[in-house]
Amino acid sequence: MNARLHLSGAHDVQEPDDGTRLAVAVEVLGLLADRTRLALLQRLGEGEADVTTLTEACGAARPAVSQHLSRLRLAGLVTTRKEGRRVIYALRHGHLRRLVEEALSVADHQLGQLPPHD
Repeated sequence: MNARLHLSGAHDVQEPDDGTRLAVAVEVLGLLADRTRLALLQRLGEGEADVTTLTEACGAARPAVSQHLSRLRLAGLVTTRKEGRRVIYALRHGHLRRLVEEALSVADHQLGQLPPHD
């Protein structure tokens, strides 16, 4: 999932057109449209974590958490690093953390917990 298109043989990067940007945004939002993945991303917004910590945070079964993390990693939304035998997950960038926070803020507004503001 890379929104930048490379010109053949050139080192310059061509900005994606609106159709490409929208398609990538739909893909990202689609990945967020799952309760377990959203919970995982919310927890990772607080900092790095291993699978055990993430499993406890989202309340799903460990195999399901591993599958969701794999999808997020393959989509380029999370990164991994090894710490001994443990795999540590992190958000790839702060934009994703803010996107999750905004989605949860919208939910709060929908539930009437916060006054609306534009």
